[in-house]
Amino acid sequence: MMTPEQEAVLRAVRKLVDFWHITPGELLADGPIAVPPAAPSPPPVPRPKYRHPVNGETWDGTGSQPQWLKDALTREGYTVEELRTPAEAGPD
Repeated sequence: MMTPEQEAVLRAVRKLVDFWHITPGELLADGPIAVPPAAPSPPPVPRPKYRHPVNGETWDGTGSQPQWLKDALTREGYTVEELRTPAEAGPD
């Protein structure tokens, strides 16, 4: 026969098992329970590598060159070095 304290503990354990959806197999398992891996974090947002000094448009260097960059290089007379962001500028 159980003591009142044991019955209270057993009720508490049953409530926790129900709340956390613990299976009988998990109760009988030896060792730690496998926890599913966390979802991978999203890839970082690419930083702009090129910025127009007047209108502020940017390009991260992936994909095709945007029209503003082509225009800046061919029509406006800028050089690639002038359009690079400070973090992307090479050694002088």
